Amino acid sequence: MEMSSSQKRIALIIAVLAVCLAVGIGVYRHNRAGRATPLYGNIDIREVTLGFRVAGRVAKLSVDEGDRVREGQELARLDTKPTEIDRDEARASAGALGARLELLKSGFRSEDVEQARATLDERRAAAANAEQLLARQEKLKGTGAIAQRTYDDAFAARDQARARLAAATRALEELQRGYRHQEIVEGEANHARALAQLAAAEQRLADAVLLAPADGVVLTRAAESGAILAAGTPVFTLSLVKPVWARIYVSEPDLGRFNPGKAVLLYSDARPDRPYHGQIGFVSPTAEFTPKNVETPDLRTALVYRARVVVSDADESLRQGMPVTVTAE
Repeated sequence: MEMSSSQKRIALIIAVLAVCLAVGIGVYRHNRAGRATPLYGNIDIREVTLGFRVAGRVAKLSVDEGDRVREGQELARLDTKPTEIDRDEARASAGALGARLELLKSGFRSEDVEQARATLDERRAAAANAEQLLARQEKLKGTGAIAQRTYDDAFAARDQARARLAAATRALEELQRGYRHQEIVEGEANHARALAQLAAAEQRLADAVLLAPADGVVLTRAAESGAILAAGTPVFTLSLVKPVWARIYVSEPDLGRFNPGKAVLLYSDARPDRPYHGQIGFVSPTAEFTPKNVETPDLRTALVYRARVVVSDADESLRQGMPVTVTAE
């Protein structure tokens, strides 16, 4: 029995609705399954090992293991007496060389210049007197009124007076010109070196105090008061409060759902019913095998992409290495 055209139309509509319903159910189930697919990883809290940049004897330790510290808080201090002596010596040397430089730049004292001018006047008068004496001896020479030796002495005295006059003239000119450029440059270099030594001594004094680089919790204390430490010897290990990250591993099919910037929820065994909130901050561009310490039902030999989740509402319950389960919001 053949169906009428109206019956065929109704059957076609029912078939189309059935197909749409099946597709809709499939898409819904796929999305629901996708949203429910968890990722696995571990909490990663940064740690920093702290030590002095200079060597010395530990004078004071202000914190112990388990103490919470704030950024900039003093954790320990070295004996600064030897460094203070070096600092004071460098400061005195810089002051002396600075005064020497000012002297070089300002030139000679006016009293020295006046004294040199007076000496020049004296030498000029002596030279004129020697010239006159020699002139008189010249007139008497050959008349028998004077001996040859007397004339020779007058001649030598005139030359000596001229030489002393020339020396006094040069001395006055040097005083009026001031110190040479090379002497000033040398003074500037010596003063700069002294200032650098002073800055180095002050830096060593500042480095004798160990400060917390950020908020955190003291994990280990590796030194005691009175210990002699070399530069860089570990004194404390500090667990930083921020940032708190979770290192997770994303399979290739899930890369589209866990891209950078994606908001996620993090579940821990300590708080299975109250998730933490976070955001995908980084996804590695290269694949790797799933680490053995990550609890996942997938094959451990599967290739995954390492990702980092920044936890926005972390608290003290999250500890280093704690396993977490991550789902998309």
